[in-house]
Amino acid sequence: MTGLSVTRGPAVTLAAWLARATERLRSAGVASPRADAEQLAAHALGISRARLALVDELPPPAVERLDELVGRRARREPLQHLTGLAGFRYLDLAVGPGVFVPRPETESVVGWALAALPSAPAVTLASVVTSASVVTSVSAASASAAPDGPVCVDLCAGSGAIALSLAAEVPGARVHAVEVDPAALGWLRRNVAASGLPVTVHEADITAAPTASLARLAGSVDLVVSNPPYLPDADRDEVEPEVGEHDPPRALWGGADGLDVVRAVVALAARLLRPGGLLVVEHADGHGVAAPGLLRADGRWAEVADHPDLAGRDRFVSGRRRAGAGERATGEEG
Repeated sequence: MTGLSVTRGPAVTLAAWLARATERLRSAGVASPRADAEQLAAHALGISRARLALVDELPPPAVERLDELVGRRARREPLQHLTGLAGFRYLDLAVGPGVFVPRPETESVVGWALAALPSAPAVTLASVVTSASVVTSVSAASASAAPDGPVCVDLCAGSGAIALSLAAEVPGARVHAVEVDPAALGWLRRNVAASGLPVTVHEADITAAPTASLARLAGSVDLVVSNPPYLPDADRDEVEPEVGEHDPPRALWGGADGLDVVRAVVALAARLLRPGGLLVVEHADGHGVAAPGLLRADGRWAEVADHPDLAGRDRFVSGRRRAGAGERATGEEG
């Protein structure tokens, strides 16, 4: 492949471009400069990252496109906004401005919840190498399963990462995804439609009275999982630019202590879950005591425990709905 024209300088090899891009991203404070440069190159060239080893010289249009992408990444625009995709467990999700980019920490939350279900998932995905085949193979497995699988609810669903993972990995699961923000709802519906997985989308504010569609689920749900906004307001000046400037504020901030929406999740989950049903809620790494304390003080939860992520940081709380807990002292229905 010929290099750049004389007016644009000598030919550019992929290796030279990656070295230059990596240094630019490192200087801009990007946490994983080499990996991000490689992912941008693969995206611009329309190939998998693994196939970059087969590329030698870059055509001039690709160099221009890549330099533009690296410039945007150096200004701390999220990598996932530039590629349009976020990998989450076995799926690739469409993401962009207006929706929270799912994080690896939440993958461990979903993994724990799946393992804690009464009947563990029977689908093995280790040998599947593309997201498209994941959706196809898992959908087929779910379709052939008994129609009375567990009822699962994802509160504050955002892109649908949790809901779609549950639908993909739990045979026969009947999954509901709840979101209120209009922009996030657009991404959620897009991902559900593209996946072909059986997820019912509810437009509802979990901090308000349950909608009619959610009220119909009361007392019948087996699993509620949520990654709600949980950052304390005091952290607004401390988050990375990718978060503070690009993730939607509604998906980030949880009030003075970061637990305002977590409280709403706990209250709604108590209405939705059957006795013995499981609640799993992600929280900030500073909430390892406070979040379990909310469940214990509520009185409707047993087996309350906090759990670390893979980095050893407090990450999510779990509890099971007590049988016959009745109503709280506030008069809220149990």
